[in-house]
Amino acid sequence: KVRKAAAVFTALGATVSEVSVPMHLVGPAIWLPIAAEGATQQMMKDNGHGFNWKGLYVTSMVDFHAGWKQRADELSETLKLTMVLGEYFIKHYRGHYYAKAQNLGRQLTAAYDATLADFDLLLMPTLPLAATPLPKPGAPVEEVVARAFEMLPNTCPFDVTGHPAMSVPCGLVDGLPVGMMLIAKNYDEATIYRAAYAFEQAGDWKAI
Repeated sequence: KVRKAAAVFTALGATVSEVSVPMHLVGPAIWLPIAAEGATQQMMKDNGHGFNWKGLYVTSMVDFHAGWKQRADELSETLKLTMVLGEYFIKHYRGHYYAKAQNLGRQLTAAYDATLADFDLLLMPTLPLAATPLPKPGAPVEEVVARAFEMLPNTCPFDVTGHPAMSVPCGLVDGLPVGMMLIAKNYDEATIYRAAYAFEQAGDWKAI
């Protein structure tokens, strides 16, 4: 479906070529320490704010967020797991892997930038698999966590690099939507919007 969607852009007059960014495959491994330690320390322990950041601090949000400690049992299973992992990394490795991941994130950014120097956009599947059913109420924790994290490999690398990205529906498989993701240079969201709009106007995405 995603390749057929790419062919729509060719029909619209765009030049579409296949490219490879090998470092994309390790993007999730780079993202994990940043996400786990960052969520544990900043989002939870620091109640949603960081330190030494020169921007607006919403004090009411900080005060409200602080109440999570009294209701920790209500946190999602995925967040609980993330916090356990993040706390383990912080306690035993003292930020080493967070720092290493941030350094590797610069290389990952450069890898995408090098490819985007020759193209306006990157196009890839939003998910690396077909849509799966939501876990049923009361499903085992292992299933809930697996369903949550299996969706991330193509999207989380751009949480590291900050490249703007958008998922656009481009067909159905077994009645469930397929998404293609458009990624642009930093600060070039407008190109994504134009491409997504042109694709939308080209026909019924459900018929692809």
